[in-house]
Amino acid sequence: MAPSVRFTCAGRTDVGIVRSGNEDNYLLLPDRAVFIVADGMGGHAAGEVASEMAVRIIAQELGDVRGSAEEAAADRMRQAIRQANATIFERTLTEHDKRGMGTTATAMVLNGRRYLIGQVGDSRAYLLRDAELIQLTKDHSYVQEQVDAGYLSPEEARTHPYSNVITRCVGANNEVAPDTYVGVVREGDLFLLASDGLTGMVDDPELHEILLAHNEPQALVDALVVEANNRGGLDNITVIAIHVEHVEFTRNDRPTVPTAEG
Repeated sequence: MAPSVRFTCAGRTDVGIVRSGNEDNYLLLPDRAVFIVADGMGGHAAGEVASEMAVRIIAQELGDVRGSAEEAAADRMRQAIRQANATIFERTLTEHDKRGMGTTATAMVLNGRRYLIGQVGDSRAYLLRDAELIQLTKDHSYVQEQVDAGYLSPEEARTHPYSNVITRCVGANNEVAPDTYVGVVREGDLFLLASDGLTGMVDDPELHEILLAHNEPQALVDALVVEANNRGGLDNITVIAIHVEHVEFTRNDRPTVPTAEG
């Protein structure tokens, strides 16, 4: 039997101030402790199709991994994202108006005392723990590659003209390489999944302040959407918040630094 984890969660998506349609999608499945954010691209009615397909297929293929061994759960996550990629890519080949569509995908599951994240694109997962904000995922983006190579600072990357160019997405090619991240869950943890409609408008220090001010998920997601819109709302905004209220631990559990696998 999987250890008990009790949490509250909320999600919200908003078109923003500038866009006429919403190409983001999200899914909350509290009964399976599954949470997914997807940010579609390819134009209104194509991007929103890609993101809807991604959240639906990933959830379906992932199933219920609670109680599974860590590597088995990570394999299921990668396979679920790859299946979404294959299905979306096939649709781009058969429907002319869907050519070029794709989507980011950030999916998280609470598996007992561990969390597992699958990631493609530049939507993000964060963790607020002991009042410290940690970005758990790394963007698959042109500017992140430039930061990693030492050509741009993180501050320069935020305002770079190519800041919205991603280097991996779900559905654009016949294959995709998801990253997975794993770590220990603690009582009081606050997880945040968000599309770049939030993180492009609200930088990490401001995000940190808002998360410190709200640990109730619905109030938090509402406050984040309002703040992103107050700062211009240039893109669709999607946010999921998960507050961990109780975790069963054993003496063998040890918190770990999040690790990634390509």
